[in-house]
Amino acid sequence: MAASVSAAAKASAAFAHKVRPLLPVPPPPTSRPVTDRLPPLSQKELAAAAPAPTQHRAGSGRRSKPCRVRSVASPARAPRAPSSTGSVKTAMTMTEKILARASERAGLEPGENVWVDVDVLMTHDVCGPGTIGIFKKEFGEDAKVWDREKVVIIPDHYIFTSDERANRNVDILRDFCMEQNIKYFYDIKDLSNFKANPDYKGVCHVALAQEGHCRPGEVPYWLYQVQVLLGTDSHTCNAGAFGQFATGIGNTDAGFVLGTGKALLKVPPTIRFVLDGEMPPYLLAKDLILQIIGEISVSGATYKSMEFVGSTVESLNMEERMTLCNMVIEAGGKNGVVPADETTFKYLEGKTSVDYEPVYSDAQARFFSDYRFDVSKLEPVVAKPHSPDNRALARECKDVKIDRVYIGSCTGGKTEDFLAAAKVFLASGKKVKVPTFLVPATQKVWMDLYSLPVPGSGGKTCSQIFEEAGCDTPASPSCGACLGGPRDTYARMNEPMVCVSTTNRNFPGRMGHKEGQIYLASPYTAAASALTGYVTDPRDFLM
Repeated sequence: MAASVSAAAKASAAFAHKVRPLLPVPPPPTSRPVTDRLPPLSQKELAAAAPAPTQHRAGSGRRSKPCRVRSVASPARAPRAPSSTGSVKTAMTMTEKILARASERAGLEPGENVWVDVDVLMTHDVCGPGTIGIFKKEFGEDAKVWDREKVVIIPDHYIFTSDERANRNVDILRDFCMEQNIKYFYDIKDLSNFKANPDYKGVCHVALAQEGHCRPGEVPYWLYQVQVLLGTDSHTCNAGAFGQFATGIGNTDAGFVLGTGKALLKVPPTIRFVLDGEMPPYLLAKDLILQIIGEISVSGATYKSMEFVGSTVESLNMEERMTLCNMVIEAGGKNGVVPADETTFKYLEGKTSVDYEPVYSDAQARFFSDYRFDVSKLEPVVAKPHSPDNRALARECKDVKIDRVYIGSCTGGKTEDFLAAAKVFLASGKKVKVPTFLVPATQKVWMDLYSLPVPGSGGKTCSQIFEEAGCDTPASPSCGACLGGPRDTYARMNEPMVCVSTTNRNFPGRMGHKEGQIYLASPYTAAASALTGYVTDPRDFLM
């Protein structure tokens, strides 16, 4: 290592005293108001008072009893004045609890700055080279990452292109992963045929979920393996659908995490969104999040956690919950989160070998604000150019003529998104009137399009229905034209066009040409619009 120690290396040394010890560390105190002046409980009292936390064994849907006491609820005692009990711990939200565990703190409040232990760091071909460069500059050319099994590197953004600089980015990732022996590198070498690359996955946020990197916590948490996933991409908040803390960070922060496994975070206050009511058959989660962003604006949740609860949220499958959390960044949110439940546990079966233990907001937790929606009364919406909060009802835009439709991205390119689009095409029995581009998020999604039968189709797959409707053949899985990319990127808008898209942003130039106009919409609305050549309410075909 160089003789002059860098600032980041010095900061790393300053944390040496917090490196996990060889012997088990006792768990942080419970958030219940147990005082340090109460007499210790006997073994009999401990056994009687110990709660049974929800713990899940990987690969099984059954709950198992924990092997040791993790927290103890104090027995009922006469109330005592605060001055005689010491510090009283407050109830916390999910996000506050997760960050408290990750920072080895008994409790946290919004606004506190804390160093947290990171469980997973993800980067990709756009930000990875910069992150690697900072890591090497600050920690040394021969430095090793803090944990080669907690770094996940996924090429996905500018992949299927002849652009030499884009291709070089992937080469840099590959060289670094070989040097560091990174366990989870989803490489691609043959760009002419993505299927020839068994390790290649596709869009990082969907791949993280499919490959088991997203989960609502790890046990034993007294070793501080908790629920923090950071990524060099703003839509890393997608993973909050699993009941974990997930957010995007910059290359500089990521370079520091590579070397130390730690990040400095400010605890965000939480806005709670209560979504109740039966989901109408013409709405999808994309409509819900566009409705919310239109309600609070693109700055309405700036550096806030957005927690989604309610009967509607509970009824959503995991991919729809991912759509909700994916776009919290479009409202300025720090992270989005959905409480883990049986739907979460079922999805994770067979995807992870790590046991996990979810956390939930306390009943008395303090929220920055509450928003309540009766979902049964909502209608399909779009976000008009050039902002995700430029909300309008789809039926109000029926005179907007369009040039193309794009179905794809981390937001709208999952298996459930394509099944929804196929449902509209199937119901109509018609052909599309504008070019309709289909870009599966991952290799698994691509395979699903050719293998999963669409409900009510008599056994037809999505690919068959798309072909009958006159759509383009599903493309190689990647981020595609969601963020423009090199000029030869599939479906990129190289001319000023009007596009209905299932992606997440519609700023000028987002999908290519700076004069292009993008209407963000659900897969239902996108498919309906493809059939008419105008922005179209999907109820025209689904009702």
